[in-house]
Amino acid sequence: MADVERLNGWADKKRQKDWEEVSGLRAANKKKTLSSEKRELLRRMTCVIVPVYLVAIVLFYILAGDQLHLRSSRGNVKLPPADGWTVELAAGNVVEQYFEARIECLQQIDVQWGNFYRPNTGTVMVELILVGEGRVVMSQSFQAAELTEGAITSLIAEEPIEGLGNTPLLVRISSPDGQTGSSVAPLLSTQTRLEAGRLYINGAEAEGTLCFAATGIDYIWTGLHYWTFAGIGLVVLLGALCVIWYRCRVGKRSYVVEAVAAVRKYDFLIQQLVARDFKVKYKRSVLGMFWSFLNPLLMMSVQYVVFSTIFKNDVPNFAVYLLIGVVSFNFLSESCGMALGAILGNYSLITKVYVPKYIYPLTRVMSSVVNLSISLIPLLIMSFLTGVQFRKATVLALYFFACLIIFCLGLGLLLSALMVFFRDTQFLWNVFTMMWCYATPIFYPERILPDTFRFILVFNPLYHFLKNIRMCILEGLSPEPAVYAQCLMIALGMVAAGAWVFKKTQDKFVLYL
Repeated sequence: MADVERLNGWADKKRQKDWEEVSGLRAANKKKTLSSEKRELLRRMTCVIVPVYLVAIVLFYILAGDQLHLRSSRGNVKLPPADGWTVELAAGNVVEQYFEARIECLQQIDVQWGNFYRPNTGTVMVELILVGEGRVVMSQSFQAAELTEGAITSLIAEEPIEGLGNTPLLVRISSPDGQTGSSVAPLLSTQTRLEAGRLYINGAEAEGTLCFAATGIDYIWTGLHYWTFAGIGLVVLLGALCVIWYRCRVGKRSYVVEAVAAVRKYDFLIQQLVARDFKVKYKRSVLGMFWSFLNPLLMMSVQYVVFSTIFKNDVPNFAVYLLIGVVSFNFLSESCGMALGAILGNYSLITKVYVPKYIYPLTRVMSSVVNLSISLIPLLIMSFLTGVQFRKATVLALYFFACLIIFCLGLGLLLSALMVFFRDTQFLWNVFTMMWCYATPIFYPERILPDTFRFILVFNPLYHFLKNIRMCILEGLSPEPAVYAQCLMIALGMVAAGAWVFKKTQDKFVLYL
């Protein structure tokens, strides 16, 4: 009997050992299979990401144009408001304004004139002189008879003049043939004081500043070294891909690969959820998705009437300016508002079927992207009808729209997680969006904000996206290269914060649904 028991015990141990070996072999094969799948996915990602990056940097270099290397100088001297005259420019009278221009490449000197509201005769001479050398850098004469009250004459260099930054300069104004009683006079601002500037009238120092402006361009350091930075970016990108590949090889988790794999695995479900959200929004609506086209136009029309008649402003092409703000803010409000209830709205699926939970806020944002795409159509039509000139830099507005989408995805992840634990989040979000709307220059120009409130714009992410979209579309200019990195960091920072909160709390969602 004892021998039988020992034999049975040995047999049980043998079966247990064989089972452990088989289980270990199956686990090893499964691990090997998963690792090979990840490596294959990473290979495909590399074959897509690297060519896209190379095409993007070349395309950006072409679209950005001269704005990649040059910018309007921050040392430009602005024309001060006039409140008086200097002296009538009869023969022998001289007006001299000393100043220092912090401009790397000087292009233009503007002077404002007064004609005493009478016809005048004679010639006036405007000269720009390098004080240290006494050399005349630019000079031009103007006919006094052509100068009206408040007229501005421009002394323009044939080529931008380099080497004048932080050097003493002198604007000298005189007339070789002016006569008393029929000569013009440069205007004066007694309320403005120019740093390192002095005004002399006939050799005697006078109070105030000549009504003049100095403008030019500066070189952008990052633009001058664009290809160096592009090469560094490529090295960093390849390094990141190598790290991800190594982690996959040794069997460690890679959240990037897992996220891409999940999206590929559940792509059909994502399509169905996006289609469902889009259909539910316009269910039993007569016009259907045409509201995505019509809604921004109606909102823009109402606000345009209010802010162009009752609250007048001098914003050039205000209709397009306003429509860009309406489209951008509507997308932020709609996408984050829909993502807010993404987890609660899909609790029946979450409690019955395993699907990565971030899929739900992702699909809500993607359905809003569809509406955004439709809303861009009236924006293009309005821009065409109002005479906005489309330049190659206009295409770069899509980059800032993409940054806005990424930012909304991160904010949507954060809000959807908070909504599970704090149901008051939806009410706080409604109040916050209203405050955010008024804190962003959507229907008013940013210059009307007092200096004490300018910090609001600095810490307002939507303002940075909106400002650069308007620059690309309305002005046809590309922002500085650093601005692109700034907006991307804002968007990725929001995604990182939202994803971190979502990941830390997602395992507890089922306890609060």
